[in-house]
Amino acid sequence: MIDFMDSLSQSSKIGTLIQETRQSRGMTQADLAKALGTSQSAINRIEKGGQNISLDMLGRISDVLSSQIVQLNANGSINFRIEGGQKLSGHIVTKTSKNAAVALLCATLLNRGTTTLRHVARIEEVNRIIEVLNSIGVKTRWFGDNDLEITPPAKLKLENMDVAAARRTRSIIMFLGPLMHRYKEFELPYAGGCSLGERTVEPHLNGLHNFGLTVDTVTGHYTATSKPVKPEKAIVLSERGDTVTENILMAAAMNDGVTVIRNASPNYMVQDLCFFLQKLGVKIEGIGSTTLTVTGIRDINKNVEYAPSEDPIEVMSFIAAAIVTKSEITIERAPIEFLEIDLKFLENMGFEYELSDEYPALNGHTRLVDITTKPSELHASEDKIHSMPFPGLNIDNLPFFAVIAACAKGRTMIHDWVYENRAIYLTELTRLNANVQLIDPHRLYVTGPTKWRAAEIITPPALRPAVVIMLGMLAAPGVSFLRNIYSINRGYEDLAERLNTLGAKISVIRDITE
Repeated sequence: MIDFMDSLSQSSKIGTLIQETRQSRGMTQADLAKALGTSQSAINRIEKGGQNISLDMLGRISDVLSSQIVQLNANGSINFRIEGGQKLSGHIVTKTSKNAAVALLCATLLNRGTTTLRHVARIEEVNRIIEVLNSIGVKTRWFGDNDLEITPPAKLKLENMDVAAARRTRSIIMFLGPLMHRYKEFELPYAGGCSLGERTVEPHLNGLHNFGLTVDTVTGHYTATSKPVKPEKAIVLSERGDTVTENILMAAAMNDGVTVIRNASPNYMVQDLCFFLQKLGVKIEGIGSTTLTVTGIRDINKNVEYAPSEDPIEVMSFIAAAIVTKSEITIERAPIEFLEIDLKFLENMGFEYELSDEYPALNGHTRLVDITTKPSELHASEDKIHSMPFPGLNIDNLPFFAVIAACAKGRTMIHDWVYENRAIYLTELTRLNANVQLIDPHRLYVTGPTKWRAAEIITPPALRPAVVIMLGMLAAPGVSFLRNIYSINRGYEDLAERLNTLGAKISVIRDITE
């Protein structure tokens, strides 16, 4: 999905997204042309950015591809008015992980008992999964300090699934693992979420096939057929993906044998899922490593409570906010195990900070610290900055290094090898006077230090780049406007209000609905 602006510069981006979405759906240009009642040559011109596209045509393409290619800054949207150039100070407490929350919500489908999750992040991504759960008969109740109670019905009503909510989150793909042991056949809508290029679901399908799940991809949805079997050998994942590992873990949880998963992600949200499954009675060895040995159980019916750990990506957001505003703040409850490499990269660029002694998270496993940032004079990284699966630099934290590099003296290369489109969105920093040069869809040069300038920008339709633009606006003296910030609300709870407690000046403006 890409925000629509009346600018020819967007045509090639829109065309590329249409092409990638079409290909991921297994459609040819001729197939798309036939569905739209137009010519193949017209589709070819659109995908090459050589033809203007009306809003009506964009809407029709989105419907055919079952993917919202375009997002208008429509009446009723939420915007930020940011008075930049303010120093920040004080303490801020890290909230629990968004990525852990969505995985745990999917995992509650394994349990016939009531699950209570403590201190859940109340964000749009979580809301979408809750809407899907409610639509199929699951009862949910918020209470206390963002505690969430989830009670399943005796039988899910999959035929009533809220398709619109499901298509707005990629996490829906993680319903495959829990549902395959309960239903011989079922359907799921295509996974949605951020617009970051083609993100194949093949590793999910390949891994789940070991348990007897077959998935056919048809227009608009996946059709799953399940004939549960016990894996005959270790499952080797073709990519060390977080959601892929989680999906396989949930399938293994109700396989009443031993499943060995190799090349598993040991990342923070996977560890939280493992700790939760252990509370359900599933035995898991190797947590935190790339080899997991799971002894599942055929039926899970247990009233259970679990508290997911804090979000390392949120911590990095606040670190970046402190760096770009040259401020001293203390970020409490930071999961240090999942930030050490990222902090090492920053140290090498001249960033100064202090750490408190370690203490345990509420889950009893994750190591937390408080991080106090110091105003620092940064220099460009001597080597390119690129992400790697954990324990490397976090893939979701990589975009923050673009705005950080814009504050550093010299030229830094950012290599985002995972996603096709995310680096493109980071070029929006040029609107704030940053020197960002796109080399190709995966690499860019950022040259600093930047003399920031206020601007008005429509929020990129990808969560982390959207926050990066917001952080640049915090540094820019004057008044900036960030339009249609739904992307940010997908992953952050009350981000503007919380930054304001540190001294930022961000006003939330809602467009008036006619």
